[in-house]
Amino acid sequence: MTNESFDRRAGDGQFGLYDQSVLKRENAYTGKYLVLLECEEGEHGMQVLRSQAGIANAEPVRGAEAENAVRVLEAPDVNALFPELGVAVIDVAPDQREALVTAAQAEPSVIAAEPERLVYISTITDRTREVKGYYPTYRSDEDVLERHTTAAMAVSLGPAWDETGHTWGLQAVRANHSQLTGQGVRVAVLDTGVDTEHPDLSARVAGTASFVPGQSAQDGNGHGTHCIGTVAGPAQPTHGPRYGVAPEAQILAGKVLSNQGSGSDGQILAGIAWALSQGAKVISMSLGAPVSPGQLFSPVFESLAKRVVTAGTLIVAAAGNDGGPVNHPANCPSVLAVAALGRALDVAPFSCRGQGLIGAEVNIAAPGVEVRSAWPMPQLYNTISGTSMATPHIAGIVALLAQGAPDATATELKKRLLSGAYRLAQPPASVGAGLGQTP
Repeated sequence: MTNESFDRRAGDGQFGLYDQSVLKRENAYTGKYLVLLECEEGEHGMQVLRSQAGIANAEPVRGAEAENAVRVLEAPDVNALFPELGVAVIDVAPDQREALVTAAQAEPSVIAAEPERLVYISTITDRTREVKGYYPTYRSDEDVLERHTTAAMAVSLGPAWDETGHTWGLQAVRANHSQLTGQGVRVAVLDTGVDTEHPDLSARVAGTASFVPGQSAQDGNGHGTHCIGTVAGPAQPTHGPRYGVAPEAQILAGKVLSNQGSGSDGQILAGIAWALSQGAKVISMSLGAPVSPGQLFSPVFESLAKRVVTAGTLIVAAAGNDGGPVNHPANCPSVLAVAALGRALDVAPFSCRGQGLIGAEVNIAAPGVEVRSAWPMPQLYNTISGTSMATPHIAGIVALLAQGAPDATATELKKRLLSGAYRLAQPPASVGAGLGQTP
């Protein structure tokens, strides 16, 4: 048995292992570890790991302490403990890994441990050409056509939509017919930040925080601004058709990905803790990391997502754009995985599909091809494609559901979302419950 990672809940005395070929994938992991702890016994568990495995001290980082989170995550001799989540991010030298696993196996307050991943705006593996590399979700249609046949993309493009007043995506989810606006509901978008001076969005942003060292929450990429626009762009934008699903929702812009579009699991954890402390009802994450066929979901992120749902917040995440299995962390059972649809309401060729494993399924679908939304100034707007574009459509719908049923739990909101979806001809492995619809 190797000692790369383990999950106590895999069975009595059994510890689930990760595919070692995945662990060795270039640039896939940071070298740190995520440790899942019993919430009430977290500090005790860390004390045991310190004394028996020789790991450095862990400094508690609470959700409202955004600036402190960045400092602790980057400190070379300090580990980060998120007490409200029950998760620690620890730096483990190679010669400490065996001691870490041995100590954790004997300590009941330590539930699971796994390597910390690098995450990206989206990840695309060119399986057909066996070319390794990462490609952003916001690639243009020309980029998509280079990897897929013209005929396949024609299916996704479908018939023409009249976008004089509303984008085709808003029409597809029927946001143009909803009387709800998302007023009073907070949506956290964990991404590359936001253009805080954008004339359409400045009034919608209720709070910002950056968890990327050396970078402010200002969006130097564009991806985060685009996703935020789809969630809460105004009913009457400066130019062009309306593109925001919930035009009066309040946005919490958490920068967990750099201006280059990459980040880490630890930065996502910090963003989630912050979002909970700020009262987010839904957390939208258009990001991910690839998984191999047959690879199980992250036990740490699944337990974290369960805790977040118990706290009253729903997490939605992009299924991924490599056409393979649903990416991490969308492949967790308690995270809603969102697939991308084209204009004909067929699944986009690049959208990841579910596989026959618990949690590794697509839950719902939304417009993700040729989606127009906000973009950092001076450009103001951009039309791009990907499951990243589908995800904020669903986050916006959840905001409307939450406004209409303010006392609904996160589990109840999820049920209403899925039961209200428009059934599609494609199999559930590709589109889940179907096309998300506004109430």
